[in-house]
Amino acid sequence: QVQLVESGGGSVPAGGSLRLSCAASGTIFRISAMGWYRQAPGNQRELVATITSVGVANIADPVKGRFTISRDSAKNTVYLQMNSLKPEDTAVYYCNVHYVSASWTRGDSWGQGTQVTVSS
Repeated sequence: QVQLVESGGGSVPAGGSLRLSCAASGTIFRISAMGWYRQAPGNQRELVATITSVGVANIADPVKGRFTISRDSAKNTVYLQMNSLKPEDTAVYYCNVHYVSASWTRGDSWGQGTQVTVSS
């Protein structure tokens, strides 16, 4: 079982910045891909950014150039730096991690979500 703890959400005015963190814990052998998704009210959950175990990042077009994803593999932690925030970035942001457990079970886990609110 892998648990994810997210932090860093909040309320900012348009143009502001936030940094989200997501730390994974549990009986982990290896973590492969890590990523962030978001869901606004009335919308489906959508991809924001992912990063592979070797640091290759994939950023969704709506946030490209404003958001950066990074990871600290030694700490099993993934970060999302969000700059130049817009009201349309308002959503609940979820962390997702793909892993292999100590018992060689593959799986993925979701965080509890953290609210990001951007005011105009």
